[in-house]
Amino acid sequence: MSRPLVSIITINYNQVRFTLELLESLKHITYPSVEVIVVDNCSSEDPTQKIQKEHPHVKVIRSEENLGFAGGNNLGIQASEGEYIMFLNNDTEVASNFLEPLVDVFEKFPDAGMASSKLLYFGTDNIIQYAGCKRVNHLTGRDERIGWMERDNGQHDQLRETELAHGAAMMVSRRVIEKAGLMPELFFLYYEEIDWCETIKRHGFKIYFTPESKVYHKESMSVGKNSTLKTYYLTRNRLLYMRRNTRGLRRVAGVLYFLLLALPKNLFTYLRKQEMDHLKAFLRGTSWNMTHLPNGKKLTHFL
Repeated sequence: MSRPLVSIITINYNQVRFTLELLESLKHITYPSVEVIVVDNCSSEDPTQKIQKEHPHVKVIRSEENLGFAGGNNLGIQASEGEYIMFLNNDTEVASNFLEPLVDVFEKFPDAGMASSKLLYFGTDNIIQYAGCKRVNHLTGRDERIGWMERDNGQHDQLRETELAHGAAMMVSRRVIEKAGLMPELFFLYYEEIDWCETIKRHGFKIYFTPESKVYHKESMSVGKNSTLKTYYLTRNRLLYMRRNTRGLRRVAGVLYFLLLALPKNLFTYLRKQEMDHLKAFLRGTSWNMTHLPNGKKLTHFL
């Protein structure tokens, strides 16, 4: 029986070795109908020839500027042909049968908007990174992952609806993208898939955690595990997400929590550790939200 085409999209940014490791693992998948697209986000060296020499079936798109996670994926979507779009971080490797359970979710549930794989930390004794997720806390702006840091003994192996997908390994149907729109590019890095989840749910779709699909995540290879870039965008986008997805008393409570607790706590922590670069990045991320609207447009004056 023929299966619908799946377009697998991954973003490369100065990490061609990890991208090649992902592509090598994709050579062994059992799903019969795929196209693989690598979007290079303006790496310092063009990896096109190196990738196509080892993987001639892969389509490589070279962006002339760094479009961020969302922009790079959107570029891949526009070049894709599949009925389903699978987004994979380039610092992942996959189980050979990881695609079939995800496609089956969309074939079985007409209300499926997204489906996300079980994520395990690469190179560990099956330690879980993601087995579904609870809704973002309206005070802290942080999500709560189910199963995080547990050893996988099958305790989360139930296909179920979940609040949020994980951007490292998630599938979306083209039908859903046509209704809900592309990934929001104003985030650039972090929170973009969470914001997209909320948009997709507002269009009446559901998100499913798919435990039979396993992906192994090396995590934070592109930006570094303790980079100022990460500090800036996590701060900026945490606040931006809250502004775009909370209303009324929830928004007021979130603002007060940040100003009265999160802000002084982070200032004290960075000063105590003498991490002045991170302090500056944190303050820049905070101040961005004072000068920009939730749609990303810059305020020209204060009312």
